[in-house]
Amino acid sequence: MEQPGRTDLAEPGSAPPAAAPKKKRDPFFDNAKYLAIVLVAMGHAWEPLRGDSRAASALYITVYTFHMPAFIIISGYMSRSFDMRPDKLRRLITGVAVPYVLFEVAYTLFKRTAGSDPDYPFSLLDPWYLTWFLIALFVWRLTTPIWKVVRWPVPLSLAIAMLAAISPDIGDDLDLQRVLQFLPFFVLGLKLKPEHFQLVRRREARVLAVPVMAGALLFAYWAAPRMNAAWFYHRDSAQELGSPGWTGIVMTLAMFGCSIVLVACFLAWVPRRHMWFTALGAGTLYGYLLHGFLAKGSRFWDWYDHDWVHTPAGEIALTVIAMTVITTLCTPPVQRLFRFAMEPEMKWAFRRDAEELAKGRK
Repeated sequence: MEQPGRTDLAEPGSAPPAAAPKKKRDPFFDNAKYLAIVLVAMGHAWEPLRGDSRAASALYITVYTFHMPAFIIISGYMSRSFDMRPDKLRRLITGVAVPYVLFEVAYTLFKRTAGSDPDYPFSLLDPWYLTWFLIALFVWRLTTPIWKVVRWPVPLSLAIAMLAAISPDIGDDLDLQRVLQFLPFFVLGLKLKPEHFQLVRRREARVLAVPVMAGALLFAYWAAPRMNAAWFYHRDSAQELGSPGWTGIVMTLAMFGCSIVLVACFLAWVPRRHMWFTALGAGTLYGYLLHGFLAKGSRFWDWYDHDWVHTPAGEIALTVIAMTVITTLCTPPVQRLFRFAMEPEMKWAFRRDAEELAKGRK
């Protein structure tokens, strides 16, 4: 992100020094990030409905195929300029690492109280719920210089993802399965150029995206009762999902291909001009982390036990509520209220000479 005092899900850790000249934001990417975070919230709202609604399950599977890959690809694209300069490292710490620590503690306290689990342990090594993305982004961004120098970065990252998918001994520390299995999307984003995004902005791409997305929904409707949705979370190995190891390799490649196609379809229909929601694209980290309390709270407080929720009208109402809530949480007033946790300056924590060196490199 180029504007000081603003954070979004795809860019923390990559901003230049506050005094650097501001670069004009591309509304296309802000629109994409806002629409993707809306899909994240909708997916979380649909999750408890999958058991008694095949349509909700199909929508859930389709959205989960591409919403986080889209975020991660954009994250990689926005990380192309990341290096080990002091100002970049400082921003990575204040914009990613510190929010991870604060929200991991906050979510743990929430689970202990609202979730009636008073003995749930505090652990910064075992991300709970949404915080996995922050630790993953921290690791991916630190490895950015490596992906810039290797000859075949995307195939190499895919090989790492496939190995992770057949390695049940990796464990849960730092959610490494997700870090490694989602890695190819970040690396792909690093290697993309502006002209690649121009391809999906063409009219032909928008027209083609309609039947492709319709076909994906039909396939998801067929697959919903037959497929384990946990494959889309990328948090377990094939063996942990009760499948033979070789399926991890096949599913990694197949899902990577499907995700890329649906991400392209999604981006094809993202508006290229300024919209009423464009400015909200700069606040997606706020919406992402804060809506998790309501998403989990709805389960803790048995909101889905009401019969009306499981009717077609109730499902539509929940979708509208999720869209409204996530939109509200991305607004500037919410950003100002929670900036202390999302974008702390923390000048006291950094050496003066490092700050001056960063300024001297502008």
